[in-house]
Amino acid sequence: MKTEKKTIEYYMSLPYKMEIIPDVEEGGFTAWFPDLPGCITCGNRIVDVVANAQDAKKTWLMAALEDGIEIVEPSEEAPLEDYSGQFKLRMPKSLHKSLAINAKREGISMNQYCNYLLTMNDAVHSSRKDKNKAV
Repeated sequence: MKTEKKTIEYYMSLPYKMEIIPDVEEGGFTAWFPDLPGCITCGNRIVDVVANAQDAKKTWLMAALEDGIEIVEPSEEAPLEDYSGQFKLRMPKSLHKSLAINAKREGISMNQYCNYLLTMNDAVHSSRKDKNKAV
């Protein structure tokens, strides 16, 4: 059975997930594609980083095609509508107390404080995971 060779146009048409984060050290933004290891770029403005990311994606895909490197197609994630935005969490009483005290000290609700902590830790964890993939 003959398999059809996929082209750069085919891969460019696929909905690869692009992630963008602010570059707090240098300014501007950094963008990468989690499914394309090492495909990363930056730009001073969002519009710049998006354009640069498309160029980087095309260059990455072309190089992979030329070198015969396997190109994975975008991973499928459940749509956002599948998530309610809520989940129940059990924790030790001492952690609950600490979170409540720190939230009060910050002048925000414990829900906002926990959201902040989860978001920050998730971003750190995600960036470490992506850096390990790129190596």
